[in-house]
Amino acid sequence: MILLKLFWSFFQIGMFSIGGGMAALPLIQNQVVNLQHWLTLTEFTDLITIAEMTPGPIAINSATFVGTRIAGIPGAVFATIGFIFPPCVIISLLALIYFKFKDLTIVQGILTGLRPAIVGMVASAGLSIIILAVWGEGGFTMNPQAINWISVLLFVAALFVMQKWKPNPIYVILGSGIIGGAIYLFT
Repeated sequence: MILLKLFWSFFQIGMFSIGGGMAALPLIQNQVVNLQHWLTLTEFTDLITIAEMTPGPIAINSATFVGTRIAGIPGAVFATIGFIFPPCVIISLLALIYFKFKDLTIVQGILTGLRPAIVGMVASAGLSIIILAVWGEGGFTMNPQAINWISVLLFVAALFVMQKWKPNPIYVILGSGIIGGAIYLFT
């Protein structure tokens, strides 16, 4: 039963996630944390961190990771297939339609209309992760004592390094992890 539940949850996410892996994160969070209660918000944030660092699309990595956590290897297979099946069917149909009608004004209008929604979904996922990193599971508050200043400083430092020297992001992620781990280990 849990395998079908995993398949169905990730089937729904795959069906309605438009705009790539980052845009799917709010949908994954809603299913995995809010509806099914398979992970806490902190575990979900850790999942996103791991899924972002590992090779492959973040949403598929997330589906595989959640499936493994809930039901082992079979869970990973069911969750991953559940996630990739709808987009495979939809993109195949859309490719046929697009190549047949790509010059129509309405098709271009639809694509233009989808862009702001995709940006909003990515921004929502990013904002959720920032709020969790800075304020924890309690969420946003105006109390400065609730702010995790180490996370804020690491974020600002990583952003500065990325803008100033434009290194490979993997090095910035690894460096931030090492510095953050050392700070938390010794404090």
